[in-house]
Amino acid sequence: MAVEIKTPDQIAKMREAGLVVAAIHAATREAAVPGATTKDLDDVARKVLAEHGAKSNFLGYGGFPATICTSVNEVVVHGIPSAETVLKDGDIISIDAGAIVDGWHGDAAFTAFVGGGHAPELVELSRVTEESMWAGIAAVKNGNRLVDVSRAIETYIRRQPRPATGKYGIIEDYGGHGIGSEMHMDPHLLNYVSRKRGRGPKLVPGFCIAIEPMVSLGTPRTHVLEDEWTVLTDDLTWSSHWEHSVALTEDGPLVLTAV
Repeated sequence: MAVEIKTPDQIAKMREAGLVVAAIHAATREAAVPGATTKDLDDVARKVLAEHGAKSNFLGYGGFPATICTSVNEVVVHGIPSAETVLKDGDIISIDAGAIVDGWHGDAAFTAFVGGGHAPELVELSRVTEESMWAGIAAVKNGNRLVDVSRAIETYIRRQPRPATGKYGIIEDYGGHGIGSEMHMDPHLLNYVSRKRGRGPKLVPGFCIAIEPMVSLGTPRTHVLEDEWTVLTDDLTWSSHWEHSVALTEDGPLVLTAV
């Protein structure tokens, strides 16, 4: 495993890319209303990138056909924006966006509520997922190991009151990743502790990682549709996805994609 350690100047460039991602989030959050299509949201993201002179790191990645991922309800990640997917009152949607500035990458995601009338367990699902991300971010400390971030995420989720569906499913097949001169780099970050993975690399200043818990109201297991991108929960329970790109500096973790 080769972990790319960044200089302060490189982290500053990643911060520029991260602020573009934050601008995409703000614009798409406002546009995620009943009656909008997920393609409408993709068009909004393209406009923000153009306004900032940034490039998309999603479009064309492995053949992905859009600028952002729009994952609605039981779709966990990698939903493809479409003019045929119309948002409805009561939906939840994960919007995952990225940007490149001078060759350096930013990547982040959030879960939004479309309209109103959402069940309390959905509101709690999003809260638990987001707060587990922040628990992981707090574990990005000099001298910690990668597994300490995984443990912080899992521990937070496991300590929350169980939903009416029985328990939260921490998605097994997808997780966080290193980020920098590429969008996806070593190391892969599980959102739970696995003895098979060991402790992982030591965290040192210049270490950058995208922390992204994905949690369902049921199973942790998923499958991919025939489009080879769209990931759904096996039991079709709804899920939440939150993500920030984070750099470890001499002063602690710096969240690159937050305003």
